[in-house]
Amino acid sequence: MSRSLLALAAVLLAGCATHFTNVLQITPGTPREAVLARAGQPTRVVPLPQGGQRLQYSLQPMGRFAFMVDLDAGGRVTSARQVLTAAGFQRIEPGRWNRADVEREFGPPARIDGVASWDGPVMTYRWMDGDRSDMFYWVYLDRQDVVQRAHPGMEFVNAPNDRN
Repeated sequence: MSRSLLALAAVLLAGCATHFTNVLQITPGTPREAVLARAGQPTRVVPLPQGGQRLQYSLQPMGRFAFMVDLDAGGRVTSARQVLTAAGFQRIEPGRWNRADVEREFGPPARIDGVASWDGPVMTYRWMDGDRSDMFYWVYLDRQDVVQRAHPGMEFVNAPNDRN
C-alpha cells in the first residue's frame, strides 16, 4: 500500500475517533435526537434488559475504543462511556455471560476466530491499556456461546516501542 493511502487511512481513523469522542461529552438527560445530531448514527442499537436501549459507537475492528450511550424508555441519556477498559472487561463473568451479553456490553468484536486448542469461537477486541499499550482482549465461548474464559494479551505489532 502506498504511503499516501496509509496517511489517508490514518487521517480518516483519527477523524472517526475525534467524532466518536463527542459521545463522552453527552450528559444525562440529553434526548436521543440530540445524541444522533452530535455523534451521528451508531454502529448498532441494542435493547437493554431493564428497558430502554444502548447506542453503540464502536471503532472495531481496527480502533481501540467503543462508546456506549444508554437511553431510558423515554429516549433520554442515562450514561455515556468508553467501555473497552481493563475495568470494563473484568465485569465479564465466565459461565454466566453469553455472546449476546458480551456484544451488548462491548459492541461487536474486531474479529471472531477459532484455535486448535479451543472447541468454540474466540472473540477478539482491540483496546488500549492504562499505559497506552495496544492490547487484545480474548473472550472464549463454548459451542453454546457461553463465555468460559477471558483474558488480555499484548498486541506486539503496535507496542509502544514500535512507534519511534
